[in-house]
Amino acid sequence: MSNNPSILLSAFADEAARHKTALEQMTALAALGLKYYSPRFIDVPGTGKVEHVTELSDENLAKLAQMHVDYGISVTSIGSRIGKVKLLDVADSSHNKYVAPADYLAGEVARTIRAAKGLGAKLIRGFSFYQPAGDDPWKYVDQAVERLRPIVDECAKHGLVYGLEVEANLIGQNGRLLAALSEKVQRDNMVCIFDGGNLTCQNMTPMDVLAEFVAMREHIGWIHIKDYKVDTSLQWTGVVDEERLKNFVPANVGDSGHEAIFRDLRNHLPSLTSRMQRLGLPGVFLELEPHLKGGGQFGGFSGPDGLGVAVRALCSVLDYTGIDYELRNFDDIKTARGF
Repeated sequence: MSNNPSILLSAFADEAARHKTALEQMTALAALGLKYYSPRFIDVPGTGKVEHVTELSDENLAKLAQMHVDYGISVTSIGSRIGKVKLLDVADSSHNKYVAPADYLAGEVARTIRAAKGLGAKLIRGFSFYQPAGDDPWKYVDQAVERLRPIVDECAKHGLVYGLEVEANLIGQNGRLLAALSEKVQRDNMVCIFDGGNLTCQNMTPMDVLAEFVAMREHIGWIHIKDYKVDTSLQWTGVVDEERLKNFVPANVGDSGHEAIFRDLRNHLPSLTSRMQRLGLPGVFLELEPHLKGGGQFGGFSGPDGLGVAVRALCSVLDYTGIDYELRNFDDIKTARGF
């Protein structure tokens, strides 16, 4: 028996589905050996109408929940869009919208919580709001905290954990900012989500990315896996044009330095796992969101072949750094068949 710490593998399955149908997504997950995923964009009945999971009808939520049972799939998190709106109602160069806090709680937040409860999810992925484009995000940390705290508290009422993802252009655009937000929100049911690719696309070096990981490490609840090749011909302006990002790559060949990150993670994984288990989760997730065929502000695409490449690349780095994981095996198949 291995003495290595272990981690749970998950994916955004809509990345594997050309038409975003639930059948495509469940089939890809099962074939790749994954037992967990986060729903985002999906066509449950297969009629050609793709919806965000938070917009599904009660009937389609129930159908999707039954498909999870049929395919042996569990939901990691709801891949929500919470926090991807303007913090302030001011005009700037972005196309982002503003929604008043009360309306946001009654609308986007309530719909997301409804989806989580309907699909048996414990986690909600979210973001930290956009400051006025081009302005210093540190100036808006306290105001972001005031917007985040009621959302996190509403999640707590329903036994849910809110995960704050690091991402370019938002207030929480690096590990230091995410740590500051987490420390100021001061809620046990808010954790942070690390994503190396979301840092590397800001022209950070591998050492920069590792430093941001360490800065937010004690707040991490789960980790997204994407990687990026820095284009040194591009001059960094402080803002990422998300619709033009083309350099996403598997986790074993990018500039995010996942080997060094995982070596550091290995030492802290037991304590992070214990905290997530106290919150009612089975452990710490590594969730693939690879964007190998393109990505933008609200999602990305890898294709079934690309997601397969991403899974194998991630497993190779985990094997090399001594972190255990589990894919489906013959015993799982026998159990499903009732042997």
